Amino acid sequence: MRASVLGSPIAHSLSPALHRAAYAHLGLTDWSYDARECTSEQLAGVLGAARSDPLFGGFSLTMPLKLTALPLVDDLEPLAQRVGAVNTVVSAQGRLLGANTDVPGLVAALIEAGVTAIERPVVLGAGGSAQAAVAALAALGSPSVRVAARNPQRAQRLGDVARASGIDLTVVGWDREATGESDLIISAVPATAGDALAPWTQAWPAPAALFDLVYAPWPTALAAAAQRAGATVLGGLDLLVHQAVGQIALMTGRQIDVAVLRAAGERALASQ
Repeated sequence: MRASVLGSPIAHSLSPALHRAAYAHLGLTDWSYDARECTSEQLAGVLGAARSDPLFGGFSLTMPLKLTALPLVDDLEPLAQRVGAVNTVVSAQGRLLGANTDVPGLVAALIEAGVTAIERPVVLGAGGSAQAAVAALAALGSPSVRVAARNPQRAQRLGDVARASGIDLTVVGWDREATGESDLIISAVPATAGDALAPWTQAWPAPAALFDLVYAPWPTALAAAAQRAGATVLGGLDLLVHQAVGQIALMTGRQIDVAVLRAAGERALASQ
């Protein structure tokens, strides 16, 4: 069986290291996994070819394909439909199913780190990763969330996700007050955008934890500011390994220990 991660650019992806380590650990010698460059314009053709491929094992989707895939799959799992983002495509009785493992991955990573009593979270950004973050916060029982958006108009879709997930959402400006009085900050923006916030947080908003969804370069300036303050800090690798557990289960029907994937990810990052 053949599986791949699709996106553009894709050469930096750690997904091949994680999935191949899982296959080796599980003894799935007939499975392979690679990284394939795929733009939004190319995705329909790639998915069409997968429908008729008897060896199609599944696709992991990364930027910019998580939203593009929504109308291109045959079926959407309820969570992917509610969040409005697909990061996994598998074959189900000859039809392509779109799923989302980012949300349970975020939840599992936060639980693993002991960050569960969340009352005043802030999400930085308004893209697809922010949509998953809002749904994850709702799943953890947070009553409300503030979203700091560089372009507030992009936050409309986040409002839809919040309403469907049962969490109150407020959009705030991308300014010095964005992270104040928070107990968890989830940065769902590129490192360069998050780094611009680091000077605001020299006096880190205790007792705020940070979940920065970037995994390279690490630490980001935002993560370094949180670490200096002694805050709990999670990074993109934490999300990547936990969401991959779900992807591997969907693709292969097998469960993998997250520790196997984390070790593989750390080795891959160290070699870059």
